[in-house]
Amino acid sequence: MFSVAQKQHLASVLEKAILDLKHPEMPADRIHFHLHVDGAEDWSWADIYPNWTFDAMHIPSVNPFNERNSQQKR
Repeated sequence: MFSVAQKQHLASVLEKAILDLKHPEMPADRIHFHLHVDGAEDWSWADIYPNWTFDAMHIPSVNPFNERNSQQKR
Protein backbone atom coordinates (compact mmCIF):
# COMPACT_ATOMS: atom_id res chain seq x y z
CA MET A 1 0.00 0.00 0.00
CA PHE A 2 2.91 2.39 0.71
CA SER A 3 6.16 2.91 -1.17
CA VAL A 4 9.43 1.76 0.36
CA ALA A 5 10.32 5.38 1.20
CA GLN A 6 6.95 5.91 2.90
CA LYS A 7 7.38 2.70 4.94
CA GLN A 8 10.89 3.77 5.95
CA HIS A 9 9.58 7.17 7.03
CA LEU A 10 6.76 5.62 9.07
CA ALA A 11 9.17 3.14 10.66
CA SER A 12 11.56 5.91 11.75
CA VAL A 13 8.72 8.02 13.18
CA LEU A 14 7.29 5.05 15.06
CA GLU A 15 10.68 3.96 16.39
CA LYS A 16 11.46 7.47 17.62
CA ALA A 17 8.05 7.79 19.30
CA ILE A 18 8.51 4.48 21.12
CA LEU A 19 12.10 5.20 22.19
CA ASP A 20 11.15 8.71 23.38
CA LEU A 21 8.82 7.10 25.93
CA LYS A 22 11.93 5.78 27.71
CA HIS A 23 9.90 2.91 29.12
CA PRO A 24 12.00 0.80 31.53
CA GLU A 25 10.98 -2.44 29.81
CA MET A 26 12.11 -1.28 26.36
CA PRO A 27 15.64 -1.61 25.00
CA ALA A 28 17.58 1.63 24.50
CA ASP A 29 17.86 1.00 20.76
CA ARG A 30 16.99 -1.53 18.05
CA ILE A 31 13.44 -2.12 19.13
CA HIS A 32 11.39 -4.79 17.41
CA PHE A 33 7.93 -3.99 16.09
CA HIS A 34 5.55 -4.98 13.32
CA LEU A 35 2.86 -2.55 12.26
CA HIS A 36 0.14 -3.92 9.99
CA VAL A 37 -2.03 -1.31 8.26
CA ASP A 38 -5.24 -2.33 6.49
CA GLY A 39 -6.32 -0.22 3.52
CA ALA A 40 -9.79 0.50 2.18
CA GLU A 41 -9.90 -2.75 0.18
CA ASP A 42 -9.23 -6.33 1.26
CA TRP A 43 -6.17 -6.45 -0.99
CA SER A 44 -4.79 -3.16 0.30
CA TRP A 45 -2.45 -3.48 3.26
CA ALA A 46 1.10 -2.74 4.44
CA ASP A 47 3.50 -4.33 6.91
CA ILE A 48 6.06 -2.01 8.46
CA TYR A 49 9.18 -3.20 10.30
CA PRO A 50 12.12 -1.31 11.85
CA ASN A 51 14.53 0.11 9.28
CA TRP A 52 17.52 -1.47 11.01
CA THR A 53 16.20 -4.97 10.16
CA PHE A 54 17.03 -4.44 6.46
CA ASP A 55 20.48 -4.76 4.93
CA ALA A 56 22.08 -6.04 1.73
CA MET A 57 20.99 -9.59 2.54
CA HIS A 58 17.47 -8.61 3.67
CA ILE A 59 16.08 -5.96 1.37
CA PRO A 60 12.49 -4.68 1.59
CA SER A 61 10.08 -5.96 -1.01
CA VAL A 62 9.18 -3.45 -3.72
CA ASN A 63 5.75 -3.24 -5.30
CA PRO A 64 6.03 -1.24 -8.55
CA PHE A 65 2.39 -0.10 -8.30
CA ASN A 66 2.97 1.39 -4.83
CA GLU A 67 6.17 3.09 -5.98
CA ARG A 68 4.43 4.71 -8.99
CA ASN A 69 1.36 5.64 -6.97
CA SER A 70 3.36 7.42 -4.27
CA GLN A 71 5.26 9.49 -6.86
CA GLN A 72 2.06 10.60 -8.58
CA LYS A 73 0.68 12.10 -5.34
CA ARG A 74 3.64 14.44 -4.73
